[in-house]
Amino acid sequence: MVNIVLWIVQIFLALFFLGAAIPKLSGRGLEQWTGFSSLSRALVVSIGIAEVLGSVGLVLPMGTGILPWLTPLAAIGLAVNVLMATGFHVRADERLNAVETTLWATIATIIGIGRWNLVDQMNIAIAPAALVAALALLLPAAIIIAIALFAPPRPRGITAAAPAMTRSRKAGGLRTSPRGPRP
Repeated sequence: MVNIVLWIVQIFLALFFLGAAIPKLSGRGLEQWTGFSSLSRALVVSIGIAEVLGSVGLVLPMGTGILPWLTPLAAIGLAVNVLMATGFHVRADERLNAVETTLWATIATIIGIGRWNLVDQMNIAIAPAALVAALALLLPAAIIIAIALFAPPRPRGITAAAPAMTRSRKAGGLRTSPRGPRP
């Protein structure tokens, strides 16, 4: 039963990441996504390629029986990728998106843990340390969710940036104002 559930989640997650990779590879629709305007095109494409490879790695190795131990490693790689995306959402004060990407990372980590026996069967020397690393992904996920849900919201229009510079009408000089321009 657990095997069937893991397969369903793996296929669903692979389709999700394939869908997420298409705009990154094609360059269409990225303006709607947080953080991509500040990244180079090469980095965005490399993120898309990593998501495609991770998607293929979630399903193909186990489906074909060729190097099936790559499946949990692909899941953990996707979890790390998505946790980095969470940082963009936290920085942009998009709490719901931060929680969403953290949940995707958690799902990928659960697949990695659920399929870890494939790595363990290969007698890879780093298996215990890698499992600890996979479990350690859940702690930042929980912290990010807690911060995103319980931190007080920033008022709209006020950012953490320096106060706005405005021109004084009388002196013709510049003055700072914490509330932005004054008439």
